[in-house]
Order: sequence, then C-alpha cells, then structure tokens
Amino acid sequence: MTQTASAPETSFGPAVLDAEETMSRDEIEALQLTRLQETVKYAYERVPHYTRKFDDAGVRPEDLKELDDLGKFPYTTKEDLREEYPFSMFAVPMNQVTRIHASSGTTGRPTVVGYTKQDLDNWATLVARCLRASGLRPGMKVHNAYGYGLFTGGLGAHSGIEKLGATVIPMSGGQTEKQIQLIGDFAPDAILCTPTYLLTIGDAMIHKGIDPRKTSLKYAVLGAEPWTNEMRAELEEMFDIKASDIYGLSEVMGPGVAGESVETQDGSHIWEDHFRPEIVDPFDLAKTKSDGETGELVFTSLTKQALPIIRYRTKDLSTLLPGTARPGHRRMGRISGRTDDMIILRGVNMFPSQIEEIALRIPELSPHFQLVLTRPAGQRMDSLTVKIEPRDGTTPEQRQAAAANLKHAIKVNVGSSCAIEVVEPGSLERSNGKLRRIFDLREQH
Repeated sequence: MTQTASAPETSFGPAVLDAEETMSRDEIEALQLTRLQETVKYAYERVPHYTRKFDDAGVRPEDLKELDDLGKFPYTTKEDLREEYPFSMFAVPMNQVTRIHASSGTTGRPTVVGYTKQDLDNWATLVARCLRASGLRPGMKVHNAYGYGLFTGGLGAHSGIEKLGATVIPMSGGQTEKQIQLIGDFAPDAILCTPTYLLTIGDAMIHKGIDPRKTSLKYAVLGAEPWTNEMRAELEEMFDIKASDIYGLSEVMGPGVAGESVETQDGSHIWEDHFRPEIVDPFDLAKTKSDGETGELVFTSLTKQALPIIRYRTKDLSTLLPGTARPGHRRMGRISGRTDDMIILRGVNMFPSQIEEIALRIPELSPHFQLVLTRPAGQRMDSLTVKIEPRDGTTPEQRQAAAANLKHAIKVNVGSSCAIEVVEPGSLERSNGKLRRIFDLREQH
C-alpha cells in the first residue's frame, strides 16, 4: 500500500498518511485477527498472570479462531497490574525494557508499564498520526503542556511531535505564568494539554489583559480527561483555534490510542491496526455491546512487546461508531464519563460531563464548577451541591436566574434534584493538569 495525502493542505504542506490509515475495514479486520492470535499466544507463553488466568477460565490461545472469540478470554483490570507490581506483567526480560512509566499511585500501588524500543517507536508513530489528523504538520512549533515524568502524557506526546517532524517545546504542566510567557515569545502553532488546563491558561491571559485570540495558536490537541462539545466550543471561541481530542491510557499505551480528525471533529478514530476495541456492559460483563451502543471501553493490544494487554477494562464509557475521516478505523463516541466518576444520587446515575454540557448552554455561567456530595446530619439521603462561577459582568439578578435555570435543566435532563451555589468568579480551584471535579464530603457528616 502506498502513502496517500488526503487531509487538507496548510502553509506547512499536505498530510502524508501512514499506509495503515488508508486500509479498508476488511483489511483491518484481517490484520487484527492475525495479530490478535499472535498476541494471545505471546501473552499466554510469556506472562504467568495470563497463563493462570486463561487456564482458570478454561481457554487457550488456539481457541481464538475468529475475532468474536476474543469474548471467551478473561478481562484484565487495574487491580491485576497492581497485584503484579512492579514488573511481573512484563513479557520480556528487563534488559529489553527501554522505558518504564507508572501511574501516580495516589490510591494504592501504582500501575507500572514498560516499553521495548519497538514499543516506543510504535507509540511515537501513533501519536504522530493523531497530531497529523488534528491539523498539525511537520515544521510547526508545538507547545507541550502535558506533564512530564512517570505520567505517560508528556513524554508520549513529546515523542509523537518529534516523529511528526514538528518542533517540540517541552514546557510540561503548571507554571501558568511561564506558559503564557513562552506562548507569547516562542509563537507556537499548536498546544497540547488537558482541556481544563487550556481553560486555565486562557483565563489567566484574560486576567493579564492578553487576548487569547491574538496568540499564534491555531490548533489544540486535548485529552487525559473527559470533555464535551460545549467545552470545545468554549475553547475554540476563547482562543480562535481548532480543538481536537486525543485518547489513550497508560495501561494500553499512553496518549495516541485514538485521535480526532480536525476536518470532521466527530470523535476519535481508534488505530485498529494496533488495538482491538470492544464495548461491554459494565454491570454485566458477559454482555458485549453492538456498535452504536453505550458501555465500557475494553482494549486488547495487538503489537505490544513489553506489556501485552488482553481485554483491559478502561472504565471509560463510550460507543463504537463507523469510521469517517479514516473509514477503515472505527471511531469512539465522546467519553460520557468513567464508571469510577459516576455519582449515584437518589438512584439516578450522573457524571460531571453531563453537568458541564448543561451549564455551558446557559450564557451567564462559566465552565468552572465543582460537585460537592454531602449527607446532612439526620438525613438518610445524599445531597449534591453544584458550585459554579458566573461569567464576568453578570448582575446578581442574572446569576440568580441562571442558578434557577441550571437547577431546572439538571432535574429535567439528568432526573435528580440538586442545590446550585453561584460563587464568586475566580474562587474555585483551577486545573494544573487533570482537574478534580467531585468532592465527596459524605464521610464528614
């Protein structure tokens, strides 16, 4: 297969796609089956955890004769990786591991992931694909504000920028004043960070009297947390940019598992020559969902050497949809939430992204909000308070009306009642990377 150029041209030239990006659906699925059979056998023979799990489940690698047979195999969870801490999930000896990353481990043992030299090259290639799909081109200057270190975001994005042939500005996260200075001084064409941190940078610019629309930025590639189309519209208007999604998680690879096309902005295409996605019912794991149905995303790696991963439960809720800009590769619907971020309030399930979507449709309200869960003394039912900042310049009467509108919209669209507290502009915590939205104070009552 030859490389083709199909994305729009910029002043930096056309996009030259990888041959695998242009494969048909039939070609992709044929490749997936071959690589899946190899990966399942490889994991079974090299990782004792998988040997035990497959044997306990009564399945063997040779049972995988077609793609649907993947459903016979057991899931892998974050808890599995923690139990095998630090390196027992690796399929290669340590002298073949070129790099190690790990989660923060703030809620227990961190999950540790490893990469061979080939793994790192594949990773950089897939991040470069995502960036190219999102409008970036060789020769552009790219401001990378994802965190560097054990977190996969910073270094994963860094390698992809270099692989693309662009110039990387390795700023990392935090130091918002420094971010603003370098964006002004270095004139980058694009920025990579979380959506809430780009919002923080924009707010800080406005506070300093700088118009974010007047910067050199033309593109933003945003990920590492769920965000809505309403947030996209907010950021695109604030900066006069095109903002696209990038998806990944360290246990599967890191950023670059899927990326959104700037032409369509209709969800991230999963690079299915390297990953086989599934959607399952998080409440009945025996049920696999059909394309178009919402459930929990599950990934199986097809090319990883150091850490092959079989049916990894991501806890991200999404759908699988037909490909558009890359027709052979299915798209992910926008992440509606995570199963571990789900709030169950009086029997109703809700997610922070639902509140964001509703709030940003009310002109007087800003994207800055927190969800505070309490159980008042003497009451058996939980209570939710939405603390949210108004837009600058709104009057007390407008704020009161906006609060009433938000309360009504949440009741109608989500199905549960909550209290609304409109707080002073600038009073809520700002993002320095991933933003904490939920504050659970129920144990204090």
